Amino acid sequence: MKKFTSIKDVHNIKSLLSLAQELKESPFKYDSLGKNKTLGLLFFNPSLRTRLSSQKAAMNLGMNVVVMNLNNDGWTIEFGDGTVMNQGTQEHIKEAAGVISQYCDVIGIRTFASLTNREEDYQDSVLTKFIAHASVPVISLESATLHPLQSFADIITITENKIIEKPKVVLTWAPHPRALPQSVSNSFVEWVKETNVDLVITHPKGYELNEEFTKDVEISYDQEKAFENADFIYAKNWSCYRDYGNTLKNLDHWVVNREKMKLTNNAKFMHCLPVRRNVVATDEVLDAPSSLILEQANNRTYAAQAVLLKMLRNED
Repeated sequence: MKKFTSIKDVHNIKSLLSLAQELKESPFKYDSLGKNKTLGLLFFNPSLRTRLSSQKAAMNLGMNVVVMNLNNDGWTIEFGDGTVMNQGTQEHIKEAAGVISQYCDVIGIRTFASLTNREEDYQDSVLTKFIAHASVPVISLESATLHPLQSFADIITITENKIIEKPKVVLTWAPHPRALPQSVSNSFVEWVKETNVDLVITHPKGYELNEEFTKDVEISYDQEKAFENADFIYAKNWSCYRDYGNTLKNLDHWVVNREKMKLTNNAKFMHCLPVRRNVVATDEVLDAPSSLILEQANNRTYAAQAVLLKMLRNED
């Protein structure tokens, strides 16, 4: 595996899922595989779960880990080709990626959407330029448009908690005080569509996701109707895709609460974290026995570890 940016980079999702579950049972089974190997983690925006789970995954494989917050610790990187660098940027991506590749055997990169220019964000230029100029495998720790490690962990979580062979999974938009990217939602839909589930997306009108991801998926503007007989509820906020980066007002009633969860088939509740309590979901939902949010976070380690193992072995 030379890169991990979306489910399209996964040769066999069932095999990768089985590997992650194997690693969850025996985290140190391959603890010598990464001996004398280094994982470099580069962050353009803050992280808790992604940073710590990726570090732990690498250490479980015996790897060394170096971490750099590029917005604060490094030179400002220029990503354009042919740019006359006589303004604010000090280092070009060609040199930056080339140098880091000499120090690290695998590079993980976390970027974030600007939410101002949809075309630029959906080109994922920061991630793609690193991949183009790096000479070692690259893992997306979240990009402007996708978050594949989170979605892989979500698939692990659903697989381990489903009671019926084809559960109903509902991705519901939820309120948030600030505009957020569509990356987690895009990625979740992309991955879940490749599994044996009945997927429904529910959101207010105006919050339609990119049709590239939602094609052939049932969309409902009635949240309570969508919740009926659901086995999993996945709550996530995202800003508008069509009216890019903007948010609509007076939608606080879309919060996931106990009354809405009662409409489900005793559904498990999921969220990628961090979560705004009593905004996205109420305390009663988040603290209920049916909440899987901490289990999801735990599975982030084994999702990352499975991907790293594939890269260290040079396997598809």
